[in-house]
Amino acid sequence: IEGRESSLRRHGYSRDHRGDRPQVVYGLLCDQDGSPIAVEVFPRNTADPAAFTSVVEKVRKRFSLKRVIFVGDRGMITSARIREDLSEIDGFDWVSALRTEGIRKLADAGHIQRSLFDETDLVEIEDAENFPGERLVVCRNPLLADERARKREELLQATEAKLDAIVTATPRKQRPLRDKENIALRVGRTIDKYKMSKHFELTITDDCFLYSRREDNITAEASLDGLYVVRTNVKPEVMDSDTVVSTYKSLSQVERAFRSMKTVDLHIRPIYHSNDNRIRSHVFLCVLAYYVEWHMRESLREVLYEDEDRAAAAQQRLSVVSKAKRSTSAKAKDHTKSRSGGLRVQSFQSVLADLAMLCRHVVSCKTIDSQYTQLTESTTQQRRYLELLNVTA
Repeated sequence: IEGRESSLRRHGYSRDHRGDRPQVVYGLLCDQDGSPIAVEVFPRNTADPAAFTSVVEKVRKRFSLKRVIFVGDRGMITSARIREDLSEIDGFDWVSALRTEGIRKLADAGHIQRSLFDETDLVEIEDAENFPGERLVVCRNPLLADERARKREELLQATEAKLDAIVTATPRKQRPLRDKENIALRVGRTIDKYKMSKHFELTITDDCFLYSRREDNITAEASLDGLYVVRTNVKPEVMDSDTVVSTYKSLSQVERAFRSMKTVDLHIRPIYHSNDNRIRSHVFLCVLAYYVEWHMRESLREVLYEDEDRAAAAQQRLSVVSKAKRSTSAKAKDHTKSRSGGLRVQSFQSVLADLAMLCRHVVSCKTIDSQYTQLTESTTQQRRYLELLNVTA
């Protein structure tokens, strides 16, 4: 796997017999297409950055790679991990993203201005003081901005509805809400429900409660709606700005691997084991099964609801920041639910169920003391599956 870009993600796994707390976590290393490369199981409560430190060390010592580009989210490849784990190793580059406070720091310093996005949705900037030696690619997605604005307003209104109930409770004649501490306790339980307390100014006395929106805070937060910043140390001659963003977005391939292993196909949890070796074995078998599934999906792309013409789909996209589109052939496949030759297009689970109908029967006849083998006669659809999988029936 020398020279292949790798992505790292981690998620929880449970082995507690009561099923109430996670006991171990596992780290999964995938290549740029989402195919799993390696997996490691960590003790319970291992944080993402600590898991990343361990994986970097293992990749350096065990795989003997000359060049790796680690791709991880902002909670895993942090500034501390970049400084302590990656900066001193030649050939170990990275792609990650800034947290909200980092984006705000850039905005306050004047590096991010709304006028930058009048004609484009992607701008590369530098901040040698706070992020020396890094490339910062600032992206603005207007659809994401509208969605965040809508959601924030809904949460603000939901919070106000609950606060209005407290405002009404303080002056009422029957069983009024009194005493500053009691009112504060009631407000505290209410205002944090939707995580909107930072946007409200509260006034609490012994017999009165009032609130108002902090419009300056809301405006400041709204100014960052739809913005995200991808950071990397990869040189421009290796990756241009568009490639940096698309590489970071390739984390969705690893998310798909976790989703498949956890819920869709393999159901890695909850399965409980009594010792660490069994846990490691179980996780390894699940990852090995997903490796087989990944290659099966690639081979069966023709008869699945997968986009076969990725190049055409990429050309239809206005930019790497905008929402991904499906190619014309994929849309036709979605509409007709069939392929040329009358082949049905199905989900991966339906294909497996269809293949499971192929059986090998051993028929015994006691009267003549003989037996023979009979195979299920395959359909045209099943034969095509086997051809795509390069399996001889």
